Amino acid sequence: MELFQNFPLWSAIAAILFAQFVKVPITFIATRKLDWSLLTSTGGMPSSHSAAVTALSTGVAIESGVDSVAFAISAMFAIITMFDATGVRRQAGEQAIVLNQLVTDFNKFVDEAKSWPKKPEQEKRKELKELLGHKPVEVFFGGLTGVLLTLVIYYFLSL
Repeated sequence: MELFQNFPLWSAIAAILFAQFVKVPITFIATRKLDWSLLTSTGGMPSSHSAAVTALSTGVAIESGVDSVAFAISAMFAIITMFDATGVRRQAGEQAIVLNQLVTDFNKFVDEAKSWPKKPEQEKRKELKELLGHKPVEVFFGGLTGVLLTLVIYYFLSL
């Protein structure tokens, strides 16, 4: 039952859920398209990964103090996660865009060179996921979401 009293863990889970949910209205405001698949997708505003790791670190800081080993571990974990979200994962998404375009161009070439059987485009190829990483602003707001949400939860739990 101690698991259910683990404040840092539950604040991190709450931050993930909140960040994933809020992507839907933010995207709707920006594009005027309602996309419920954002609830379970990677990428987008705000970064749920950043929200989770900053919520975890904030929760650990509240529970154990900023001078604790647990906080040092969670803070380094957060920094590495957020750096990765804007670096490696972002570049993988950029490469996926180029690869998807190459596949499209190749498919057009094959279609013109031969009489390609009439199939839906989705059956011809499976596109790579292009929205893997985050822009720095998405990571920033994900991190801010995690910190603020944890502080709000802590405030209401300590009343």
